[in-house]
Amino acid sequence: MDAKSIQQKILILVIPLFLIVSIGFGLFYGYWNSASPGKTCASCHEIGTSVELLTQSAHRNLACKECHGTALSNGVHSLREKGMMIIDHIKGVANEDIKLNEEQILGVMDNCTRCHKTEQARWLSGGHSARYQDIFLNEKHNKTEQLNFDCLRCHGMFADVSIGDLVGPLNIEGPWKFKTSSEASRPVIPCLACHQIHLVGAPHISPDYSNPQNAFFARTISKPIVSIYNRHDKTHVSAGNLPVLQLWEGVRPVNVSSDPIMRNCIQCHAPNASHQAGTGDDRTPRGVHQGFSCITCHDPHSNDARQSCNKCHPAISHCKIDVKMMNTSFLNRSSSNNIHWLSCTDCHKAGRPK
Repeated sequence: MDAKSIQQKILILVIPLFLIVSIGFGLFYGYWNSASPGKTCASCHEIGTSVELLTQSAHRNLACKECHGTALSNGVHSLREKGMMIIDHIKGVANEDIKLNEEQILGVMDNCTRCHKTEQARWLSGGHSARYQDIFLNEKHNKTEQLNFDCLRCHGMFADVSIGDLVGPLNIEGPWKFKTSSEASRPVIPCLACHQIHLVGAPHISPDYSNPQNAFFARTISKPIVSIYNRHDKTHVSAGNLPVLQLWEGVRPVNVSSDPIMRNCIQCHAPNASHQAGTGDDRTPRGVHQGFSCITCHDPHSNDARQSCNKCHPAISHCKIDVKMMNTSFLNRSSSNNIHWLSCTDCHKAGRPK
């Protein structure tokens, strides 16, 4: 038998085999992406807990692929991870700690914005949309405080590398530059920094339209459910499980709001170790605003507070002045009267007027 005949026979065997494998893979891939999670994703006990939480969350009616994509759409990392899970099963190796890498988390975030476009637009307009380059190439800050491992606790919770592998040099002289250019434009505070997707919660429901007068009384009072991602433990901590901040102004305790969302905020906007008001990045309301929560004034996603005064104050105050026109940091950034801890005596030096 000549070489040509051998090649023809090989092709006759290989081509049908290739078609059978391709069709089989296509059918399996289609089934995997259309079947219920209980028959696919949840069949692996490693992510059973996540699937159980999803069934109790506001996203319970979404298929896994709506947020996570498919095995092929997630790239090489996903395929490698799934392959290693199969190998570990064969070897009998327990692997209970399955985490998304930073690139996958940003991919999930892109899927979040398909439904939460308003929240994304507000986030983009606020300070929490800062990128790695905005934070770690800030010369003014870097010359004042040296970059260190704790920076990533708030600015880069999901970074797959340490601060030394991300940017250098780690000193206050500089000049600073990124060691991995792909990281520079990534957001330091993505959605999952404050939002745990697999979290118990209920979807919004419509009121009883047949009894519109009862809509107000039947409405359940709810707030956005938030949690803080702990980089060290690589897990979310629900804001409801975080302690209320204990804060002092000298020896006087400060009344701090117990709002769970504020408890989330102060994980980054925190005072120093002595819990003294106004130290570190503490912005806890004091003075005339003592006891307020952050979101009393600030929009949770954009941080905008420009319309906040109108929520509580009439157009003209008891002083016959529009409060937005008073000499505070709300009106003028350089004002000595910080709106966060403004007191009556800051303006009324002789005491409260009659």
